[in-house]
Amino acid sequence: MADFIQSNVTKSAVRILASPIEDVTTFNSIVQSVITDNPFACVSYMTAGVTHDPVEKTKEAYTVKVVYQDTEAKTVGSLSDRFSSIAGFNAGATAILANTALSTANGGTAVRDSDNETYSATIRCHDLNGELFNVTFSRSRVSLTSYSDEAIRTKVETWADTVAALA
Repeated sequence: MADFIQSNVTKSAVRILASPIEDVTTFNSIVQSVITDNPFACVSYMTAGVTHDPVEKTKEAYTVKVVYQDTEAKTVGSLSDRFSSIAGFNAGATAILANTALSTANGGTAVRDSDNETYSATIRCHDLNGELFNVTFSRSRVSLTSYSDEAIRTKVETWADTVAALA
């Protein structure tokens, strides 16, 4: 019987942030800066006849958190809703807070629980050496996955060191 033989080594690395990213606007500016500024010097590539940008956002998710409070500010209910874009996240939050039927059903006033909201976005990058790697941002961590060349980790880490919110 044939054995499996290792053909490559892929690595992952995580940076746990000292403080969560403050809000969705700050989060978005960090992700967009990677896409726009290409700080890892990625290059475009072609696969299956399709040309890809050097840096592409491949996935994103944003979760709104709302608590319902009675007249004594005691939590009497909660709600969370997930959206696939920041526009949906913002519109959804506005709609939830304005929904009097939900407030009545929960027996309290809707209050945004911004500290517990979550954001996530994954970008795919194509390194000059031919490797594709992913960087996933969340409020509390940055993950680098699917790389093998340590120079990629060094580039990402060096860049992250220049972004105050990623300390």
